[in-house]
Amino acid sequence: MLKQEKSWVLYDWANSAYSLLITTAVFPLYFKAAAAEAAIPGNASTAYWGYANSLATLFISLCAPILGTIADYRGFKKKFFTFFVAIGVIFTLLLSIVPSDQWILLLFFYVLTIIGFAGANIFYDAFLVDVTTKERMNQVSSRGFAMGYVGSTIPFILSIALILLSQKKAIPLTVAAASQVSFAITAVWWGFFTVPMFKNVQQLYFIDREANLIANSFKRMLRTLKHIKDEYRSLFLFLLAYFFYIDGVNTIITMSTAYGSDLGISSTSLLIILFVTQIVAAPFSLLYGRLAEKWNEKSMLLIGIAVYIIICTYAYFLKTALDFWILAMLVASSQGGIQALSRSYFAKLAPKESANEFFGFYNIFYKFAAILGPFLVGLTAQISNKTNTGVFSLIFLFIIGGILLWKVPIVKKISARKE
Repeated sequence: MLKQEKSWVLYDWANSAYSLLITTAVFPLYFKAAAAEAAIPGNASTAYWGYANSLATLFISLCAPILGTIADYRGFKKKFFTFFVAIGVIFTLLLSIVPSDQWILLLFFYVLTIIGFAGANIFYDAFLVDVTTKERMNQVSSRGFAMGYVGSTIPFILSIALILLSQKKAIPLTVAAASQVSFAITAVWWGFFTVPMFKNVQQLYFIDREANLIANSFKRMLRTLKHIKDEYRSLFLFLLAYFFYIDGVNTIITMSTAYGSDLGISSTSLLIILFVTQIVAAPFSLLYGRLAEKWNEKSMLLIGIAVYIIICTYAYFLKTALDFWILAMLVASSQGGIQALSRSYFAKLAPKESANEFFGFYNIFYKFAAILGPFLVGLTAQISNKTNTGVFSLIFLFIIGGILLWKVPIVKKISARKE
């Protein structure tokens, strides 16, 4: 791999620690404990947690298209990327020094970490067109996800070990202090392994700067929205397909622990399953990338969707912990591959000089795709009084996404923006 490709891939290794430790494993439990210490009822703290995530998601989703459009001008992409990484790393580090009884401040800083993380990803994804060729995009994107899965497990193991040792009084740290140390580890890991990206990756495709830069950025964005169905039909169809099937993927990820709990699986077992899933997902991400080179990314995405349809069907008949393990391994077989190839396929469809603008729209579809799935699962499970039925209902999202994706032509090249 070229130095630029390696540096780009390493950022997935860097920021995936945040995804696992801050958004999924450690910080949610820490926040719930902090809220309980402040005598906040469990249902209220859960509501505040949901509001915080929704607020951060809404903010970055609304800002993404215009930020991406501005970043298409020469020299802006790296500046925006650096700015959001700095926000994410700094406020993740600050989580480690906020007293545990300051739950409002914790939640405020957490919102800023989400904005930093999600904002940086817009420009990180868009850098794919700058670091490699169309022929190598599938492999490079897949390696990024594979590195992310492996890289996230290292600080995860360190952090969980610290927390478990503190619980057993084997080290002179309280559980809260051990959790705070894990936040610091996450911030340092994220910042340190982003350095190669800062040093070696540059914006190669851009639009020359012009007068009234912000006003013209809004005009370009509005023009794209108005004409996207005509000028970029393949890209528009892909975004529609992506909205549905990635909603199903994200819902299965976010609802998995709750589903496991309903089956009576302990928190410790769920953490172990989560860890093993990360490890297994890495080689399968690489496999998807290699097979996409042999066939094409569209075919592999359809295979990934088919696997998820099997997952939804199997989930309907789930009864035992062994069944949950099998389900988790099925998810691991396609979770990284379907996300990696979605990124590289979209990068191939988008005009290179406008990659940031289009990845801004890609980010919106990704974020708002986190709404329909959980609602569908919750509503179906409540009506049927069975969690299994709720998960099975996601099959409709994958079927719709697959049908729309089937209609997307395999486009070798997209012409530059029409003026």
